[in-house]
Amino acid sequence: MSAIHLIGGEKGGVGKSVVARVLAQYMIGNKIPFIGFDTDRSHGALLRFYSDYASPTIIDNYESLDAIMEAASENPEHRILVDLAAQTHHPLAKWIEESGVLELAEELRIPIYYWNVMDSGKDCVDLLDKLLNQYGSRLNYILVQNQIRDENFTLLDASGVKDRALSLNARVINLKKLHAPVMTKIDGNNSSFWAATNKDTESMRPLGLLERQRVKMWLRHAYEQIQWVGL
Repeated sequence: MSAIHLIGGEKGGVGKSVVARVLAQYMIGNKIPFIGFDTDRSHGALLRFYSDYASPTIIDNYESLDAIMEAASENPEHRILVDLAAQTHHPLAKWIEESGVLELAEELRIPIYYWNVMDSGKDCVDLLDKLLNQYGSRLNYILVQNQIRDENFTLLDASGVKDRALSLNARVINLKKLHAPVMTKIDGNNSSFWAATNKDTESMRPLGLLERQRVKMWLRHAYEQIQWVGL
């Protein structure tokens, strides 16, 4: 059955595109058919690393956004993966409300999952609070605690917002931090995560043996988290 997976979080720099790339690589590796949509006009990660699976989406154009819902309806065997750039919530929410997207999705039995990518800061807690206030139980939430800044999410745990999300059947997963120089090399080489785990003899700065191993270990943990949530 098709499902729409929105990768968001509104705040810039929390790792939304990394999560989208991990999900894309997971689906490719597990032979799960998917269609990607990338809303980042300047440096869309899905378009850059997985161009065979993704197309650009103009976030403030209803016809462009309509393609997301149409793809889910016309391709019931595919997952729909949408990488939301920072500061895109308002036009997306306007499209959802004015187009009756959630009502249509319920009618067509297409679940919509919102992967809310967060760092450990208070602004991410506040943004999650606003998201829950706006949509309540109408979305399926997956809270992605991205450990890019800190492994400790005490602000979220103490806020009551996480408890409210859990009461709405949200799932919570953790994404470990990948060693920064390794991620820099991967991006500098324009490598997919699959390519980063395999020996590369053509790049100017190829990953070393242990660097590739670190990527494999990082992906293994991420995949375990995704398997727990399910796609």
